[in-house]
Amino acid sequence: MREGGENQDEEKEPQRGGLIDDSTKMVYGPTTTLYFQEKNLRFNKMEKTPLDTGLTGFHNFEPVFKSGHKYQGLANIGSAAKPVYYTLPGLIGTTSGFSVYDLYYHSPDSMLYFDTKSPYTKLEAFYGGGNRNMLNVAFARNVNPRWNIGFNFNTIKARKTLNPNARDDNMVEQTSYSLHTNYHSKDEKYFLLANFSRMHHNVYESGGIIPPTVDTTSLYFTYEDSKVWMSNSEATDIRQDYHLYHQYNILEGWEVYHVFDKKKQGVSFFTDLTTNDSSFFNYHDLPRLINEDSTYNYHHFSEVRNEAGFKGDFGPVYYNAFVKFRTGKFTSPEFDSDYKFNEVYIGGALRGEINDQWSFEADGEYLIPSGYRINGYFHSPFLELSYTKASYKPTAMQEMYRGNHYSWTNSFSNIGVDQIKGTIKADFAKVSIRPSLTINRVNNYVYFDENQEATQADGGAFMVIPGIQADLTFWKRLRWQSEVIYTAITGEAADVFRIPDLYARSRLFFDGPMFDENLYIQFGVEGRYKSSYNAEAYMPANQQFYLQDDFDVYAYPVLDAFVDLRINRTRVLFRYNHLNSGFMQEQGYFVTPYYTGLKGSLDLGISWYFFD
Repeated sequence: MREGGENQDEEKEPQRGGLIDDSTKMVYGPTTTLYFQEKNLRFNKMEKTPLDTGLTGFHNFEPVFKSGHKYQGLANIGSAAKPVYYTLPGLIGTTSGFSVYDLYYHSPDSMLYFDTKSPYTKLEAFYGGGNRNMLNVAFARNVNPRWNIGFNFNTIKARKTLNPNARDDNMVEQTSYSLHTNYHSKDEKYFLLANFSRMHHNVYESGGIIPPTVDTTSLYFTYEDSKVWMSNSEATDIRQDYHLYHQYNILEGWEVYHVFDKKKQGVSFFTDLTTNDSSFFNYHDLPRLINEDSTYNYHHFSEVRNEAGFKGDFGPVYYNAFVKFRTGKFTSPEFDSDYKFNEVYIGGALRGEINDQWSFEADGEYLIPSGYRINGYFHSPFLELSYTKASYKPTAMQEMYRGNHYSWTNSFSNIGVDQIKGTIKADFAKVSIRPSLTINRVNNYVYFDENQEATQADGGAFMVIPGIQADLTFWKRLRWQSEVIYTAITGEAADVFRIPDLYARSRLFFDGPMFDENLYIQFGVEGRYKSSYNAEAYMPANQQFYLQDDFDVYAYPVLDAFVDLRINRTRVLFRYNHLNSGFMQEQGYFVTPYYTGLKGSLDLGISWYFFD
């Protein structure tokens, strides 16, 4: 997958070597500006990728849409979101536990580093119906052939989809930015990658629509006229990361490296309990443990990580070994004492490559004395297999929390997981079919129960998740892409995982050039469907999704229409959301209990590349 898109389209730019056109002028473009990620350098798979000019999936601009709606959110850009499916943790050690805005954060491990032949600028703007807006700016340039610098700037301003009081009555306001640089010595023995990231994310919470059982004048599908619980409540997530990776080639096939991270996250929630917002907390029968008149919950998580190791290639075999030390703390003004942690890891990796298409990988790490993760991978032109076994820690906020409405101290056991994934790849000229199977066994899972409090499940859950993806081309330019996933869960802890039995997504569209290839266009329809299930509800006060058994997020197919265009290096999208609104038995649909999905609305987006 290229940067910024789902697939590579058929249209091609000149190769990077073709920098001079017929008039002997230097020609810069997407193929003369290459990017890579830290993992490419760290794992000795240094592949630089041209910029994306593809159209496939471009209309799915915002993060939840881009995920294929495999995140459950609150139907607005920047609102709280969680994965629909069980996801392996990225870190087996202590994390903050405040992750509902992770989807909107440009974290250090997602940073793109550039090698540019000319100054490169990307401008992207998304204007969603109902004033749901995003702006992304990226810039990079080579100071010299061995040193590149750049920055990213991102904003979200999304008006409330439920009960806004004015045009600029926003639900979400975000400003984030990052700086990055990469350098290598003249002999290419030394490489350095560094970045700094910061996000200030504000959400003005509504608490969802007041149920008609509470207020008979409240209706679910009136959108801007909906009656909601809160209008004086605000959640904030501020993050800041410093990251450094550098390596040195001591001998041929033997390199040493060091990684440094310094991170902090401050999470707060405020509500004025002297206003009507207090009725939301009364409805949930929540106590007021600190203050009767207002709630101000604040928690701060910080960590410093140092990792050192060696790596290299011995013929077709890559090897790596490392030691890692993390130290950090989780604090709150209401804590009697800080929650502190010190973690030491050892680990390593092996990769064998027969050629570009056949390879195997194995990696693992041990968190002394009780956590671990072991991964194994096999890649071939026809089959991909992976196996993961892990034991990871609960989050810091699951272990300790103090707020105006909740207070707990826990000592949970580690969570255990075994996961097997396999995909068969049947790829041909006009047909690609990929059946897959995922099997998860999860023990001692920590979740938030019906009282919105952290709880550890007794026993385990066993998940069998078959799926299939298909991409077919008819009559040269008509394409049909589909994905279907079925989920069956058994075991003592099956009920703590709220996953729809059936998920389906399908896209039918025309794909081809027009007007002597001066215009590339895709237009068609895209639908999605989840079967009925008791989806987790959302509690703004502690910023967590939690179990509920009273609200059925019923099955409802959603159909969108789209047009994606590319003229030279400019891409434009038009998307009409919820095309089938008003044609179904139900008046609309829900994405989370008491949060309705988007009504019929038109979105516009544009992306420009500049190379001077």
